[in-house]
Amino acid sequence: MTTEGFTTCLWFDGQAEEAAEYYVSVFKNSRLGRIGRYSEAGPGPAGSVMTVEFELNGQRFVGVNGGPEFTFNEAVSFQIDCADQAEVDYYWGSLTDGGEEGPCGWLKDRYGLSWQVVPDGLTELLLDPDGTKAARATAAMMAMKKLDIAVLRAAHDAG
Repeated sequence: MTTEGFTTCLWFDGQAEEAAEYYVSVFKNSRLGRIGRYSEAGPGPAGSVMTVEFELNGQRFVGVNGGPEFTFNEAVSFQIDCADQAEVDYYWGSLTDGGEEGPCGWLKDRYGLSWQVVPDGLTELLLDPDGTKAARATAAMMAMKKLDIAVLRAAHDAG
């Protein structure tokens, strides 16, 4: 048995290749890998895409065209740790294009996959040992969709 890490498998309804190409276009340091096709044995049409391997910033994924039986929901999400507000803005804009904004830095992309776009320093604000400061930062975050680190810091430091 090998212990080389893990690969996240994402189930799509015929959109695995399109989704992989989209994600590779959004994330720097990413690449497409092998594409597997269904044979005459099925269950998909012979020659159609069965799996697509791709890597996003070092994380391995496989997109599977499994059919309509399963869909994504918020029980699983991917967190993007952003160095600054410019990165938050970039990922938020890219991933909400065709998707939808959610509360507190969460969003769903055009394929229904959930993401958390998190600015550097957020955890320190929310977990500040000074409970009053942490509560102000948390209240500010709860009122946001896309997170604005300057507004969160101002709320944290107010008073």
